[in-house]
Formats: sequence, structure tokens, C-alpha cells
Amino acid sequence: MAVAAKPRPGEGKVCFISPRRRGRKRVDYERIRAVGPDRAASEWLLRCGALVRYRGYQKWQQDYNGLPTGPLGKYRIEAIDATDSCIMYRGFDYLDGLEHVTEIKLQKCIYIQDECLQRLSETKNLQKSLLQLKIISCGNVTDKGIIALHKLANLEYLYLSDLPGIRKKETTVHMLQQALPNLELELDLE
Repeated sequence: MAVAAKPRPGEGKVCFISPRRRGRKRVDYERIRAVGPDRAASEWLLRCGALVRYRGYQKWQQDYNGLPTGPLGKYRIEAIDATDSCIMYRGFDYLDGLEHVTEIKLQKCIYIQDECLQRLSETKNLQKSLLQLKIISCGNVTDKGIIALHKLANLEYLYLSDLPGIRKKETTVHMLQQALPNLELELDLE
């Protein structure tokens, strides 16, 4: 007898945020000060349907109500999997204080657009820590957003797939490779 895999939160659902709920998606700077950047970012990411993995742990955290408790700073976000999540530019301030994020996966994120990637690449801590980035099936991303990633100086691996907004693939790839000569770039953009 086959056992069905447990669906991810929000999997198979259309992500729509009403104007009233959008107001609740604003960054709560008081919460960041109270619980620290990693806990506040975890709360935001999980509310949006993303997963987080903490440094020193193998298990992905997907349940908001199951967020670990402990001393401030004990749980540091190391990886973010935003597959099918509704993260958007407005919440990216939650990422500012994250110092240990080495990998991010943005897949089927309908609200991710060029401005999000620009904001991501301008985040000082991510410029230092981010090593791997995957952008898959994010239809609002264009060449402009991908080129903005050149500020992620320590990025070692970038995977781009199913991005119909990328129109000048050769030019975009050339610009990234010039800015980040040690970057391993994997493309599936046909």
C-alpha cells in the first residue's frame, strides 16, 4: 500500500492576498526587536507558506505553531525554501538581520519580481552569506532582476529555470559571469 506524501502548506492553492490582509503583511519592526531577526523572519516566511531550516539542523520547519523556542539567537536561519509561497517585496525587510542564510530557493512565487531580487541583492548580510540561489518558475522575473544579483559577491551557485521574462539570455549570463567570475551558473531557460 502506497503512502501519499504530506502536502506542503498551501500546495495546490492559488495565493491571493486581499487588500485588508495586505495591511497585516507589513513589517513589524517592534517584533524584530523583541524576538530577534531570525525568529521574526521565520514567522513571516512560514505565514507566507515558505519553509526555513536552521543552522545545525537537517529538518525543514514548516509549521508556524511548531516554531522552536529558546534563548534569543539560538535558532539561526540557514536556508529558505519559498516554493509556492506568497512572499513579496513588502516583507523583505525581515531578511535584513539574517546573518547565516547560505541558500534560498524561490520557486513558483507569483509575487517575486525584479524589485525583490534587487532588494535581495542589496541586503548587506546576504551579500556576505548567500552561497546558493535557485529561481524557478517565477514569471515576473526579467533580465533586470537577474542582472541585479551581481551584488551577491559570495554567490557560488545560481540555478535559473522556467523564467519566461528573461529575453536576452546571452547578455544577462555574460554580465553575471563578468561580475561574478567564480559563479557556477546552471540554466534551463528554453
